[in-house]
Amino acid sequence: MAEAIGATRPDVVDEGAGGPTYVVAGAILSCSCGTQLNRLKIPYSHGVHLKEKAQLNVADATPMIHIMPFGNCTSQLNPVVQTGEFDIEGVQKAPCIPSISTPWMEGKTDVLIENEPALLSTCMNMCLHGGYIQIEDDGQELGGSSIGGTTGFGGNIR
Repeated sequence: MAEAIGATRPDVVDEGAGGPTYVVAGAILSCSCGTQLNRLKIPYSHGVHLKEKAQLNVADATPMIHIMPFGNCTSQLNPVVQTGEFDIEGVQKAPCIPSISTPWMEGKTDVLIENEPALLSTCMNMCLHGGYIQIEDDGQELGGSSIGGTTGFGGNIR
């Protein structure tokens, strides 16, 4: 297990500088085929905290445990969407059920959290239905506020 990490680290650029940052519980995620953002969850701490929040690793990618549904899915690769209904804008969609089978890609391999690379704000994942999942906000500065606005892919939050 890695040692507790302070508020800043020289090997990861500060948020304001635009470089990669460590991801903590409550980070905001988006999916290119989803209609809503959601928060990355962790059922238990790995024992490493950053700004008093549990730090995550690349293995924290289990659907319905770490990654929750993104509202509705609009991917035509999803068989449920293919048989789904059209909304008032003519978009065919069905409830999102994330289908992820791999860890997050491009973690920080020289910083291990419970023997797995640390999760960075630049990490990504793919849903088996074709959605590109990315981290919109690392969660370090987020409070308990609700998520609103639009996804990073231009989709409306519903």
